Amino acid sequence: MKPTLTVFTPTYNRAYILGRCYESMKRQTCKDFVWLIIDDGSTDNTKELVDGWISEGKVPILYHYQENQGMHGAHNTAYELIDTELNICVDSDDYLADDAVEKIVTFWKRYGSDKVSGIIALDARTDGSIIGSRLPERVRMATLFSIYNVYGVKGDKKLIYRSELTKKYPYPVFPGEKYVNLAYKYAMLDKEYELLIMNEVVCYVEYMDDGSTKNMLKQYLKNPKGFAFWRKEAMKLPYGSMFYKFRQAVHYVSSSFISKNPAFIKESPCKLLTILAIPWGMLLYAYILWKVDGMKKSC
Repeated sequence: MKPTLTVFTPTYNRAYILGRCYESMKRQTCKDFVWLIIDDGSTDNTKELVDGWISEGKVPILYHYQENQGMHGAHNTAYELIDTELNICVDSDDYLADDAVEKIVTFWKRYGSDKVSGIIALDARTDGSIIGSRLPERVRMATLFSIYNVYGVKGDKKLIYRSELTKKYPYPVFPGEKYVNLAYKYAMLDKEYELLIMNEVVCYVEYMDDGSTKNMLKQYLKNPKGFAFWRKEAMKLPYGSMFYKFRQAVHYVSSSFISKNPAFIKESPCKLLTILAIPWGMLLYAYILWKVDGMKKSC
């Protein structure tokens, strides 16, 4: 019988930490899942490590190797390969709570339907403390946007989506770049569906020094077209305050300066807002250059 859940893990040269994620898979109190590992061009011993785990036979593992495309490219591949009803991404430096699969599958079988996009649950630090704030207690379902911007929830959360939906809205790939904000797909799904709210910890998160979170400013400089793409899409969203859209315009201007795109006003979905954002976008552009230069000098 096909499992209900795919846990997928994009990884790049993380053999040194991936074993912690594997151990959490072995400890799951419910086995109704498969672990899909997307190896995004690793040059370390990731493949040999995973081959050993597959030989052990303690966890159903699917392994896929591809040339390095960045996080969003690994997500694109995962969504193409997944054939279970639900999926959840667990990064290579994170690990599942021992009862995560049991909580997800039980909750979904009780409340899930094709009227929602999936479930939003909690992330915690490795010491057990909730990242940010808890989800609203008296709300059964909501869009991801309203969870953060209406209910004021803070911090990273774990998303479990219906796989037939995550196959939609693939992330664009820009030559020479390896980052597009994953929020793009979630925002597109927000237009059509709400998420069920489950105030339970399902994943433990550690922000590593070589992770994308701690290297975001460098990503900003290396992937300006990817960043600009998301900001344009965010300006087009049917929800969000004018301040929210102006903030997106500021970032769009900054990314356009980085990519040296002279047509950024013409290409903007909100041209007047973009023109008004130019001074602030230039300041952000200068700040990013100054900050990244400072990082280089301190290394």
